[in-house]
Amino acid sequence: MFIIPGTGLLTDAFGLKEWGPYNLFKWTLMARVARCKVIFASVGAGPINTALGRYFVKAALSLADFRSYRDHPSLHCAKSIGLHANNDRIYPDLVFSLPEVMIPADGDNRKGRPTVGLGLMEYAGKYSIEQSSCTNTRPYLEKLIVFVEWLLTRQYDIRLLIGDSGDREVTAEFRYLLKARLGAYDGERIIDQPVSSVEGLLSELAATDIVVATRFHNVLMALLLNKPVISISFHHKCTSLMSEMGLSEYCHDINDMHADRLIEQFQDVERNAEKLKTVIRQKVEQSRKALDEQYNLIFKCV
Repeated sequence: MFIIPGTGLLTDAFGLKEWGPYNLFKWTLMARVARCKVIFASVGAGPINTALGRYFVKAALSLADFRSYRDHPSLHCAKSIGLHANNDRIYPDLVFSLPEVMIPADGDNRKGRPTVGLGLMEYAGKYSIEQSSCTNTRPYLEKLIVFVEWLLTRQYDIRLLIGDSGDREVTAEFRYLLKARLGAYDGERIIDQPVSSVEGLLSELAATDIVVATRFHNVLMALLLNKPVISISFHHKCTSLMSEMGLSEYCHDINDMHADRLIEQFQDVERNAEKLKTVIRQKVEQSRKALDEQYNLIFKCV
């Protein structure tokens, strides 16, 4: 059995080779030649912009014995390239089935000032489904700096979240711009711990009260930990996830960012945090049960 587990592999936004559609097709074809069953489980799809990209994605998916997608837009994307996908399924992102032993203990009872987790991202406009108006990170960072200045006056500490090694540079730029705007500030109020693993990221998220993040799996893992979240959305996977979790009103479009509106959304989260946690907890449990169902379908023939 050859399993492609989750992630947004079905895109040519970053080229055809390496993690692109050509290599995905190559591995899938080799698996079939070796008489393996081929499984696509809760995958994300799009954008697929080139003719070759569409060809290789469709060819790889056509070789599968089982296909499921993590959201409706991904299924629609697969159908839009000509795949016969009427029997394909939608199941939640696989992160929701992480073993509970991996999930850190709830840090809600810790002492001191409340903490907002801020997840920055080196934004690549080419990965958006819609045409992006974001050509560089400076306007994005400047609006977040206004937001962070407001949080500091509200006596929140800020915990910067790294979701990928490529985010370190944008995090350094953010700290430089923040110092330029605020001048001297208490460095202990801005927590910036090095993270190089999923376990490390989960621990950082557990030490927050509310999360405001751009990178998809920062949002996803915060929800897994039952943290109220505002998603700075750059892709349909962000809006789809927040909608599925009943949190659509806490999406903030990266192409239309406004610090004032972000502050309003945050104040709403503050007011409704306990209610939101109840909703998130129920949705996470539903997602975990749905994924158990998917695993039973996948492995029933083993």
